[in-house]
Amino acid sequence: MPSLTPLHETYCKWDRTPPSQADLLEGLAQLLSTPLNNVVQDFMRTIQREIFSSIFGLDEQEFKNLQNRPQIARFNRLSMSLLENYGHYLLAPGLRQIIEKYPKLHEKPLTPTLHFLVGAVNGVLGDYLLKYHNPMALPMVLYDHYGEIQRGDLSGRVVLFVHGLCMNHLDWTNRNNGGFGEKLLAQRDHNTMLYLNYNTGRRISANGRSLANTLEDLIQRNPRITSIDIIGHSMGGLVARSALFYGKQNMHQWLHMVENLVCLGSPHHGAVLERFGFAVQEKLGRFPIVKLVGHLVNIRSNGILDLRYGSVRDDDWEHNEARIGFFDDNRKPAPLPSHINTYLVAGTLEFEHRKNKTLKVIGDYLVSVKSALGEHPNPRFQLKLPESHKAIFYGLNHLEIQYHSSVAEQIVHWFYPEKAQHHQLHAHEHMIGLDDFEGIALT
Repeated sequence: MPSLTPLHETYCKWDRTPPSQADLLEGLAQLLSTPLNNVVQDFMRTIQREIFSSIFGLDEQEFKNLQNRPQIARFNRLSMSLLENYGHYLLAPGLRQIIEKYPKLHEKPLTPTLHFLVGAVNGVLGDYLLKYHNPMALPMVLYDHYGEIQRGDLSGRVVLFVHGLCMNHLDWTNRNNGGFGEKLLAQRDHNTMLYLNYNTGRRISANGRSLANTLEDLIQRNPRITSIDIIGHSMGGLVARSALFYGKQNMHQWLHMVENLVCLGSPHHGAVLERFGFAVQEKLGRFPIVKLVGHLVNIRSNGILDLRYGSVRDDDWEHNEARIGFFDDNRKPAPLPSHINTYLVAGTLEFEHRKNKTLKVIGDYLVSVKSALGEHPNPRFQLKLPESHKAIFYGLNHLEIQYHSSVAEQIVHWFYPEKAQHHQLHAHEHMIGLDDFEGIALT
């Protein structure tokens, strides 16, 4: 019996509400019983091809002949049958039985742990989930400071947080830090904190367009909003830049209300590890183990591919002959709107007084310092900002800069310069200097 397509599954999710616990189970069931098995089948064949070519020296034609042998063909059928039986005929129906037995799961929102799972799956397979209408595919949704879907009227100053790859709207705090939202709320100037959740496996430019439309809808429904600040972490900073680009193209009203943009560890000129992985595929593909790894890497989402050079426009990728693009940087410039105060934050694993060239290139482990600060040898791509709009945080990795208290202090310093100056004068009176903030280089 052939696998059913998602359109023939128990149900499909067509609205824009976040997935429920029932949606998660149904989404997993669909993953176990839809064409993802073709990926597994191709991967199994790749493993076999690499083993027989590297160990036994078989060429492509000899391998095809081997595949046609009854014993090998029988083994492959048995392997796929086991996968199909466990997935399509056992695990998937079992998950659907749970949904039928507990119909209230349709009303239950995802727990923080399940948000983590769904966010990660969307980061890796988000474009696949969309293509096959999987109910786990995340819509773009705004949440309030307390983790609830944003409802009701808004007024005054709005601060929007945009998370990065494989993450979710709950990732802006940890056990030791209340997060930037708490710090900004403490300023008491009628702030409203909003947190975006979205499918990070989509193209960055697609998410940018969606965010532009989301913000335009927000201000149309809430005419008393006076200003908007955007804080993006990693990919989130690129999505924000893309939204600004398309907001300007479409002459959206919300664009004129944006006062500040902060990008935290955003790969404006690409992520080192993504480019390295692509280079390994291209240059060392003749080695069996690299070809094997390359096959796995090709499963990565379009969102991940866009991190190679920090692509934020549709025309950065839509004319590529191959989905994975090219090693050369073919981006088009996406300048920042001149009326917006843009601030860039970079993290680095090195410490301020112990310089290390390798760590400087690695940066915060995923993004180099130069990429995070928008610095590029080609003037067309440079994000030309004054040094006072940049900050490097020493000893902080890529995830820590998303909620660290020192970074929060820097954002307050940028957003509220008068309050920050008053605080510094008060601190000086008590013999406290900026050196007391560990691992920070204020600029």
